[in-house]
Amino acid sequence: MTHPADPHNPDRPEEQPRRAVELDGSTGAPEMLRVFGLMDDGDMGGAANLLADLHPSDVADLLEMADEDRREEMVALLRPVFDAEILTYLPLDLREEVVERLEPKALAAAMAELDTDDAVDVIQDLEAEAQAEILANLPPETRALVEEGLTYPEYSAGRLMGREFVSVPEFWTVGGLLDYLRAAATQDESDLPEEFYDIFIVDPMHRVVGSVPLSRVLRARRGVKLNEILHEDIHRIPVTMDQEEVARLFRNYGLVSAPVVDKGGRLLGAITVDDVVDVIEEEAEADLLALGGVGEDDLYRAVWDTARSRFRWLAVNVVTALFAASVIDLFADTIAHIVALAVLMPIVASMGGNAGTQTLTVAVRALATKELTPSNAARVISKEVLVGLLNGLALATIVGTIAYIWFGNGLIGMVIGCAMVVNLFCAGLFGALIPFLLDRMKIDPAVASSVFLTTVTDVVGFLSFLGLATLVLL
Repeated sequence: MTHPADPHNPDRPEEQPRRAVELDGSTGAPEMLRVFGLMDDGDMGGAANLLADLHPSDVADLLEMADEDRREEMVALLRPVFDAEILTYLPLDLREEVVERLEPKALAAAMAELDTDDAVDVIQDLEAEAQAEILANLPPETRALVEEGLTYPEYSAGRLMGREFVSVPEFWTVGGLLDYLRAAATQDESDLPEEFYDIFIVDPMHRVVGSVPLSRVLRARRGVKLNEILHEDIHRIPVTMDQEEVARLFRNYGLVSAPVVDKGGRLLGAITVDDVVDVIEEEAEADLLALGGVGEDDLYRAVWDTARSRFRWLAVNVVTALFAASVIDLFADTIAHIVALAVLMPIVASMGGNAGTQTLTVAVRALATKELTPSNAARVISKEVLVGLLNGLALATIVGTIAYIWFGNGLIGMVIGCAMVVNLFCAGLFGALIPFLLDRMKIDPAVASSVFLTTVTDVVGFLSFLGLATLVLL
């Protein structure tokens, strides 16, 4: 029993091996320059032939590097034999731009050659109108699989899984399985996936009872039954499981592939390690960008769209900055009497912010990898508090000494030293506590933590420094 793969298109030219180049390396740069050079010289036929030899990932890199006019010319060159795999390597905004320049029928024919998980990945991010046009032109069998994939929650195992896998009953023998695989591979329209790592063993209800790695199949004698060599202790992934949890399972248990099942344990699809690598990269990139308040495709967006998307984040920061400024305003008289305080204030706030960012980065990563949980939260937060306290004491000594030498006033050095200890203590505490509490409230800590933390370190820094100065120096 095999799950049907995408139908073979007999009208599509036989795929030839393509060269992979490193476009930023010494071997890849000439290839890139040749494509652009041929286009500039008007040799579009030569450029098209060179593009056809490149790996889809390298073509995607070229599309990213090109300006808008040259990108339009490249898409025109690629259009007659467009490889939909190129879309899987493009950022979302560029992907939509390329899709708009292709005919729906030609694009659908190219996408029919993709594995269903890649097809779902490309289609799910497109506008509704573009989705409808592509789906309408897909072969019926492929369209049904893609539409089913789109019904699963976003960022779930159902969106991630491929529908191409090999499943057989447990009473088969190794010899029977090998004969079947070889016979199926010689058929013009084989149901076998192009690449697979495990044979999934199912019962009559199509429930997964185990798996057999291909390496074990090849080492076993032909007469051995599959139920004698199968792995029963396998990780069945619920179709609704979040993709981050899927990635964690693959990492923790060193999985190469895993079956995806419905509530009844029936086999629906399979997830392979290459899909998980993409998830890990996407999640890490998303968290990094979220911490900075920027979008995934800001590099390729129009100026107005980029400015508008960043404005919301900056507007929130204006509010928090005004709050910190109001704290400074409370001590305007103190600053007027002792001008040195205005010089030293930014040091306290910036050091607290930097220390808090260090703790915040560690905490957000630990939450993403499930290393920070309610069971160990107290220990982790306590450690970060102690780290902040120790660094605060060390920096207080250094900065206090510098302030004393600079202004010739030991009390100013003592005040800024004490403020430094207080602020770094709070930076360690709230740098770990804020993301943990946001995560418990089902709010993405990567998105919201930095705003709250910046407010805390600024307010605490100014309040402790100027408050102590008012008490001690006036």
